[in-house]
Amino acid sequence: MARKVLTLGEVRDGALRNVSFETIGAAKIAAEGGEVVSVLIGNDVKSLGAELIQYGADRVVVVEDEKLVQYTPDGYSQALMTVIDGEKPEGLIFGHTALGKDLAPKIASKLQSGLISDATSVEEAGGNLVFTRPIYSGKAFEKKIVTDGLVFATIRPNNIAPLAKDESRSGEVSSLQADIKDLRTVIKEVVRKASEGVDLSEAKVVIAGGRGVKSEDGFEPLKELASVLGGAVGASRGACDAEYCDYSLQIGQTGKVVTPDLYIACGISGAIQHLAGMSNSKVIVAINKDPEANIFKVADYGIVGDLFEVVPMLTEEFRKLKVHS
Repeated sequence: MARKVLTLGEVRDGALRNVSFETIGAAKIAAEGGEVVSVLIGNDVKSLGAELIQYGADRVVVVEDEKLVQYTPDGYSQALMTVIDGEKPEGLIFGHTALGKDLAPKIASKLQSGLISDATSVEEAGGNLVFTRPIYSGKAFEKKIVTDGLVFATIRPNNIAPLAKDESRSGEVSSLQADIKDLRTVIKEVVRKASEGVDLSEAKVVIAGGRGVKSEDGFEPLKELASVLGGAVGASRGACDAEYCDYSLQIGQTGKVVTPDLYIACGISGAIQHLAGMSNSKVIVAINKDPEANIFKVADYGIVGDLFEVVPMLTEEFRKLKVHS
């Protein structure tokens, strides 16, 4: 069944987040040969529309307003509902990001629709769309089958591959005026505590530290390794609770969920709450002095040793590989 599917492009610091392209990849599957329309919301964002076309969108609809410079649930939902009322899509695909997790339930409520959240795959089977999502803190997976009505889902970043970029693709990038009014929230200032560089939730490589880093300074070797590998630094809740780092780096059931190609856990014991946030990583390397640490049960590779000895050695070896590559 061919469908028109809307996706939401997410913009950060004037650039599209990678999850914007992943939603298009998922929407192509959900559309089953129908049209994929990407939506851009913000102020002065129309120039980004061409890139969404290059990654597979058939059209882009842009809603711009000075009230939409920063995300607010009221402003974005008004803008998005204006697009939905005009396009009347049969499907909606958002990223399962901080923005998507906040906005999607609000839109689903307005549309009186069901919502499949945190999907890690989507496929067509037997004439129906099947979404797979983790349950019980990632210890099991369930399949959700859409048999009727609106297809509405959020997808976990780094799980559904985007289409290859094709700079020869062309498509319409149009503007739509929305009446943004009665906002109950006004963003005066945005203060970022997250580390500079690669976005943790979208990073292909994550170096994470636990209580074993022992101090704020203990994260420095991890940051150096992350820099060499082009990755991001994360942390367990124990490290955050001990004030070794900011909670914006927390990975786990009550923090961020990450699924990088490579996850290196340094001084992390492997509590079930932490595993819920990283156990679906493609390759997991654990470094811990305790050979009985729970993290080794989910690790593909384990190194029993002092992270302050092992991590610098790894950093040096990766540097050599980069020099010779």
